[in-house]
Amino acid sequence: MTGAFLNALGILFGGLFGLALRRPLSVRAQLFFRSLLGLFTVFFGLRLVWLSLSGTFLSGLKQIFVALLAIIAGNLFGKLLGLQNISNQLGRYAGNIIAAGSSGARRKAGDGFSACAVLFCVAPLGLVGAVADGLSNYFYLLAIKAVMDGLATLGSVKTLGWPAALSAFPVFLFLGVITLACRVYAVPFLAWHSTDGAGLANSINIVAGLVSCAVAMVIFQVRKVELANYLPGLVVAPLLTWLFAH
Repeated sequence: MTGAFLNALGILFGGLFGLALRRPLSVRAQLFFRSLLGLFTVFFGLRLVWLSLSGTFLSGLKQIFVALLAIIAGNLFGKLLGLQNISNQLGRYAGNIIAAGSSGARRKAGDGFSACAVLFCVAPLGLVGAVADGLSNYFYLLAIKAVMDGLATLGSVKTLGWPAALSAFPVFLFLGVITLACRVYAVPFLAWHSTDGAGLANSINIVAGLVSCAVAMVIFQVRKVELANYLPGLVVAPLLTWLFAH
């Protein structure tokens, strides 16, 4: 559970630095970190895709095609389930708490903890990263999220107080459980490989890498992407891979 541990550590360090700094990060520094994180997200997302491809060149193209179909189908399922609406509601709940803290309104001691815990747990990059870490020990996506959450906590402790940093513990438990479940239960179940080398676990990793690139579009503020709706693609991918092989 390296990724979950790094994510929790990033939140704790962000909270400590936030309490130690007298002034918040400048706009220029924030833009620098945003650009850097966006580039790293694209790089490690595409790297996961590359490492998950197997077989010949044509086989690799087929695997990417299946992954794109899984993302499209997953998006349809996500819309039917209303995943993005659920994510938006949770985001608004946390955002209202943070806005109240910034305005100087009276708040409860645990508001910062609950707001940051919700935001950091439901982030699509966290779910995708935990799955990739569980299936193939690829913790780099959660390492990127650790920096993102650390920077967010750095600002949050200024308005919501030190309990915001304690959100590291539910984040570790939540992502750790997903990672452990994938490693113990999903890996043996997904052990099947087709004759051209395409694996069920690899198909999930390819989708995870492509969804990570979509996260970068949000970071760069290129366009608004309903990331939560794409998460069912992680489940659809192995089903399509198995169907195309038969």
